[in-house]
Amino acid sequence: MAVAPAAVSPVGVGDVAGESQSVERGPGAAYHVFVVMEDLAEKLKLLGYYKEILRRNDLKPLHRLYFALPTNPGEQFYMFCTLAAWLINKAGCSFEQPQEYDDPNATISNILSELRSFGRSADFPPSKLKSGHGEHVCYVLDCLAEEALKYVGFSWKRPVYPVEELEEEIVPEDDAELTVNKVEEEIVEEETDNEENFIDLNVLKAQTYRLDMNESAKQDILESTTDAAEWYLEVERVLPQLKVTIRTDNKDWRIHVDQMHQYKNEIESALKETKGFLDKLQNEISRNLEKISSREKYINNQLEHLLQEYRAAQAQLSEVRERYQQASGGVTERTRILSEITEELEKVKQELEEKGSSMTDGAPLVKIKQSLTKLKQETVQMNIRIGVVEHTLLQAKLKEKSNMTRDMHATVIPESAMGNY
Repeated sequence: MAVAPAAVSPVGVGDVAGESQSVERGPGAAYHVFVVMEDLAEKLKLLGYYKEILRRNDLKPLHRLYFALPTNPGEQFYMFCTLAAWLINKAGCSFEQPQEYDDPNATISNILSELRSFGRSADFPPSKLKSGHGEHVCYVLDCLAEEALKYVGFSWKRPVYPVEELEEEIVPEDDAELTVNKVEEEIVEEETDNEENFIDLNVLKAQTYRLDMNESAKQDILESTTDAAEWYLEVERVLPQLKVTIRTDNKDWRIHVDQMHQYKNEIESALKETKGFLDKLQNEISRNLEKISSREKYINNQLEHLLQEYRAAQAQLSEVRERYQQASGGVTERTRILSEITEELEKVKQELEEKGSSMTDGAPLVKIKQSLTKLKQETVQMNIRIGVVEHTLLQAKLKEKSNMTRDMHATVIPESAMGNY
């Protein structure tokens, strides 16, 4: 029979929204994901994911901490998407099974939209689900599993605890009163040992049996017609079955007390033997320490004058180092000034060499002559072009003038034509 898991509130939006709210959840919030993962594993078993998911896709079963701890992000994300799609379909909605090459962002957004359609809140960034593990992944799968269980009509029932059946003892009629007294003593002991004071079935049986015996004794006194020899033979035959066997329970506090006393005795016995060795070791260590301290004092006394000389040499060395640093600082400064002066001298030498070479070199004069010759040639060419253009312009003016003259003569009316009018 399915039993409801421990009453643990699922990871809500406030539990996963930010660090400020995670601080208010308490010190046990870091382990809450393991509880949610265990509940999720039980819900998946109830929904039958072994046959519908694992065998169909040839996948390995999930252990109780699969999505709680990081192992293989790619495999965990694929398993998360597969289970989420299956749970959404199980809850009565149509959702396509994600493939290997699908966009993970689109798949996550589709899963979260389906989760919100069930009335569940998911106020956390979708990137939290890309890793394939963590409390957000467990929260989403747990919510989808609850919706799937609601859709299939599953309901949690109260747990049914198994009742241990005790062996009934066969009590002879002659020893009935003695047995009743023993049962009463056991009842008293059980009532003192039991802290919850619940009603035991054996107690009720014993009380009922005693009342029946008292009533039967009050009614009439029965006389036995059984032979004594046969009675003793019957008693010997059933005697092994009348022995009461008390089963040892490891949860009984008396066994724990006995074990504590046993361990205490063992520790005390071992401590006596170990204490001697420890005392001996302590004495040897103390003697060695005394020897080392005395040798140290002797060495310090013998090397006192050498230590003083060493300290004086160290003081002299520090003074010499200071003087050396001061001198080296002056040398560094002078070296820098010398390098600057050397650079300026090199520049001046280079300028002098350039001026001297330009004074003795006739290359600039040759270049000037070549430039003048080239300018003369270009001037002659330009004059020729100007002459050609002037001639062309003159021809165009003359042609235009002749055209105008011809037009003027063509427009004059002859006198013979005037006489007709």
